[in-house]
Amino acid sequence: MTELKPTRIAMWSGPRNISTAMMRAWENRPDTSVIDEPFFGVYLARTGVDHPGRDIYFPKLETDEAKVISRLTGPVPERRPVFYQKHMTLHLLPEMDRSWLAETRPAFLIREPGAVLASYTKQRRNVTLAEIGFVQQLEIFEREADRLGIAPPVIDGDQVLANPKAALSALCERLGMTFDPAMLSWPAGSRDTDGPWAPWWYKAVEASTGFNSRPPANVELPDDLKPIAEAARPYYEALEAHQIQV
Repeated sequence: MTELKPTRIAMWSGPRNISTAMMRAWENRPDTSVIDEPFFGVYLARTGVDHPGRDIYFPKLETDEAKVISRLTGPVPERRPVFYQKHMTLHLLPEMDRSWLAETRPAFLIREPGAVLASYTKQRRNVTLAEIGFVQQLEIFEREADRLGIAPPVIDGDQVLANPKAALSALCERLGMTFDPAMLSWPAGSRDTDGPWAPWWYKAVEASTGFNSRPPANVELPDDLKPIAEAARPYYEALEAHQIQV
């Protein structure tokens, strides 16, 4: 019997969205294996960007781009039929191979730039436009739209938090998947599949058991961050125009 080709979902997000909670939702499906930011090691090795805890976890990361791609396109962990890949858009540097994206079903998770910056700078105060991933996210989106001949699904994290069942059902439909109610909740705690940077970034999601609503963003950024938010806004709005209607 011929083995069915697995479904590889590439979810492209910037930092400080609900990307890890979304990974939890997919991992809670019995048919799905997940991988957490597989290109982070490549990104750190090539850029030298300093991150909290880097000296501790960087030696554990794969820094060979070809090996990462082989893992993403090779056998799915536990031989499950669905492979959910949580990607940070900023990790896909301009010189890196993109041909492997043809093996995936892309989706894009977005958040308003001011809210991203307000959250991100609690951990890393010095930040650039490139480090919040909006420019890269639109580049990947447009490339994938050209490849597919149709805009890939875009979902705002606030959509998911406001109505998880409706948003995830709509996302699954756009990805050619069947929604599973198991995506709506999960056990609290860490996972073996979490990246080794989790102690610095994942405290909230480790305490969660589902998608927790958050109050409407009312962000007043420091003056030095406002130009970054404004520079990111056109990229965000270009993606927002394609977001799934829930």
